[in-house]
Amino acid sequence: MSLLADNLDLIMFAALCGGILLGYPVVFTLAGIGVLFAALGMALGHFNMNLMAALGQRVFSLMTNDILLAIPLFVLMGVILERSRIAEELLEEMGKLFRGVRGGLAVSVIIVGMLLAASTGIVGATVVTMALIAMPTMLRYGYGKPLASGVIVSAGTLGQIIPPSTMLIILSEVMSSGYQQAQFAMGRFSVETISVGDVFAAALIPGLCLVALYILFVLGLAFLRPQAAPAIPGDDGLPLAVVLRHLGKVLVPPIVLIVAVLGSILGGIATPTEAAAVGAVGALMLAGPRLMPERSRWPFVAAGVAIVAMLVLTSFLDLRIGRTQASAAERIGVWVAAGLTAVTFWGIFVALWRAARVGVLRPVMASTTLVTSMIFAMMIGASVFSLVFRGLGGDARVEAFLHDMPGGETGALLFVMAVVFVLGFFLDFVEISVIVLPIVVPILLAMGMDPIWLAVMIAINLQTSFLTPPFGFSLFYLRGAAPPSVRTVDIYRGVIPFVMLQIAGMAVVYFMPQIATWLPRLLR
Repeated sequence: MSLLADNLDLIMFAALCGGILLGYPVVFTLAGIGVLFAALGMALGHFNMNLMAALGQRVFSLMTNDILLAIPLFVLMGVILERSRIAEELLEEMGKLFRGVRGGLAVSVIIVGMLLAASTGIVGATVVTMALIAMPTMLRYGYGKPLASGVIVSAGTLGQIIPPSTMLIILSEVMSSGYQQAQFAMGRFSVETISVGDVFAAALIPGLCLVALYILFVLGLAFLRPQAAPAIPGDDGLPLAVVLRHLGKVLVPPIVLIVAVLGSILGGIATPTEAAAVGAVGALMLAGPRLMPERSRWPFVAAGVAIVAMLVLTSFLDLRIGRTQASAAERIGVWVAAGLTAVTFWGIFVALWRAARVGVLRPVMASTTLVTSMIFAMMIGASVFSLVFRGLGGDARVEAFLHDMPGGETGALLFVMAVVFVLGFFLDFVEISVIVLPIVVPILLAMGMDPIWLAVMIAINLQTSFLTPPFGFSLFYLRGAAPPSVRTVDIYRGVIPFVMLQIAGMAVVYFMPQIATWLPRLLR
């Protein structure tokens, strides 16, 4: 009996893995196993049930976290843009630009995936959209099924590493909490923190480096094996200047949105939650004209100009109302901001009205609610599991194990990265982030690792979880949207080189940490 009591933490983790592999919903598995082992531990005298009193406070702090409020707003932004046909227009115009270039169509898909990653960040929607649009075209022009599958599925997952990203928000919260715990463990009580903006800034350059690796791989393969990625033959009769003008019309609006959202966060103008609200409103402004193209665009143009003007205004003036010591310029700025807000509300109202008229508003809200509820329910379930796991001594066992690893700090890091990589075969990023990382991150940071650099290393690894067979979520998204002629084995074969590129990307960040740390330090 003592052997059972001494190893309850290991049995608990094994039970979690077994429940997930048997197909039980992860949320209920987490919470159910937590409650079950809390009762078992109490019965064996190995768990103090008073610890469960902290559960209410943990859930309350989770639900009132201002940073996590950005998650539903970014999800809403992505769902709206996914319904606005931006991906289709971008792929069409980008394909015209790369006509005559070997592998040009695949490069177009990667670039569009990068732009959608920075504007929508929703992996499933991006993969499905590009599979429906680009896959038939790539197959028609002679691309191999594995290559076409690998390009689409890897480009679609860039939304996890290129900010703004839901994964990076969750990861930044885990890293911030773990960093504080590590500093307390090291005896530092004047703690430093890391923010969502720091993680966004750190992930930007590595994300672009991954895009560059993808493009170089495709162009290199097209050079060595021209039949694998042939050029699109002929042209559509349009001069290059006309193609660039058409591309600019499609490209400028999402880029403006990306700059407004990401730039306001990195520039310190707005918090991630405020920037996410700007992104959701901006997405409405982009989608509005496309919902009813026969009607006027002016409400959205005016609202877009008003949003940009307010961002500029807030960067120069303190517009907080109710202050007694406001200058004349600040008082005038408040009234100007009020007028700009009214113009913005007019554009929002028109966009919502059009979305409701064409039947888009209800599915957008339903999808946003579903994704957000899933993420927060996962976090609450993980809080139950981690609380009981720690109460059973699991965190102490993991800490001792990592400290005893051969190779010291490097060995511990490689072991954790390998575990996260293997778990990515079976779990998605939310599950890994809320179950595994809160246990191992404080231990790694207490060894002296840079939290920003470690966050990027883990982020690239977590992104790989969408690509790794047999249960990579992006592979299932593509399987559901690909033509019947594309077999599952073609998808698996096509994604393996891109998984290798992900590992190469992690190696580059490991040996050149300044790729991840340079921009956050520059912006501080």
